[in-house]
Amino acid sequence: MTPEVLTVGLPTRAYDIVIGEGVLENAGKYLRNLLKRDRVVVIADEVAWAAQGARLRAGLSAYGVAAETIALPSGEATKSISRLEWLLGLEVDRSDLIVAFGGGVTGDITGFAAAILKRGCRFVQVPTTLLAQVDSSVGGKTAVNLAQGKNLVGAFHQPVLVLSDVGALETLPPREIRAGYAEIVKYGALGDADFFAWLEANGAGLLDGDRTARAHAVKVSCATKAAIVERDERETGERALLNLGHTFGHALEARLGYSDALLHGEAVAAGMGLAFDYSANEGLCPAEDAERLKRHLRAAGLPASIKDIPALADASADDLVALMRHDKKVSAGRMTLILARRIGEAFIAEGASEASLQKFLAAKLSDPRK
Repeated sequence: MTPEVLTVGLPTRAYDIVIGEGVLENAGKYLRNLLKRDRVVVIADEVAWAAQGARLRAGLSAYGVAAETIALPSGEATKSISRLEWLLGLEVDRSDLIVAFGGGVTGDITGFAAAILKRGCRFVQVPTTLLAQVDSSVGGKTAVNLAQGKNLVGAFHQPVLVLSDVGALETLPPREIRAGYAEIVKYGALGDADFFAWLEANGAGLLDGDRTARAHAVKVSCATKAAIVERDERETGERALLNLGHTFGHALEARLGYSDALLHGEAVAAGMGLAFDYSANEGLCPAEDAERLKRHLRAAGLPASIKDIPALADASADDLVALMRHDKKVSAGRMTLILARRIGEAFIAEGASEASLQKFLAAKLSDPRK
């Protein structure tokens, strides 16, 4: 499979996304023109590095590029202020290139460190999870978490290159593949009904390891996100659509302390189900579309509502609404949600009623059928 190249066409910060097989073995070729010296600093998820790091190191060495590697623990807890402070002690020049190697957690904290270290260093995203390849590695959002909420301290800082090797997905556990698949479903649900139908037909093969299907899904997802980011880099409008499922999902993650009890992609899946159900509840979306979305998520082994997540059995509507208030899309005290008119047509709903949300979530928590 010959790698394909997409471009995120920002006026002064355009960069390529390379998608395909054998990308890691040729990493040095793609990086050469970006280097001021033959050295990079790789900040890697320790699990990803153990599984795929030798391929990257060989791909850099083959082109005369040395790599200093720093390993980070896996898991959302790594995206902390204390870990960020540790990274800021790196001995790098402003002209050095920093490489983020791993999933969304590694990309987020590495990108934020690059954004603020010495007032800004260049960095490359090398995503090794499906979720990172289709979503978090593209668009320049970087952040760490606080106790009050997810990604509350961060910056927009675009990478200078994204290298997505679909072969790196082979060593991922099935749960991680499913979590990444949730973000792929999001792109169909928010703006591409035809792609959603393609996923209904091909999603099982993708989940089972079909590399052609995976590469296609990564390409479509990245192309969709790139087009939106080009029009609205700093999320002043349309880019908020990419948060479909996230306001609900982040509240679920926060309620569980960002633990492995609920992966980010799983939270997004449940959040999308809730967003479509709430849209239907408010008369904005056909109930059939909400059921179709949830049916596909569950067929993929993903949660589609709160009741699909046993660890949230003791959650309350008050808890969840309070956590939703900390979402970054709250402005002037007004809550903004991404809702849907149908599969393939999401929209930004400003000023959502907390009372209606609380009533909706209370019903979800009390009825095991929901």
